[in-house]
Amino acid sequence: MDISTHDYKIAPLNNQEQAVAIIKEAEAAIAEATGNKVTLIAYEKSEQP
Repeated sequence: MDISTHDYKIAPLNNQEQAVAIIKEAEAAIAEATGNKVTLIAYEKSEQP
């Protein structure tokens, strides 16, 4: 798999407790379903000139 992130940047989730909680819940659900620990990374679309 080729992952290219030039159109995206890491989403700043400072002071976004609800968004972080949703990501943590999703990580836990995926880990339970697969038996593997996972880490989800939040990206946001970069603004193009």
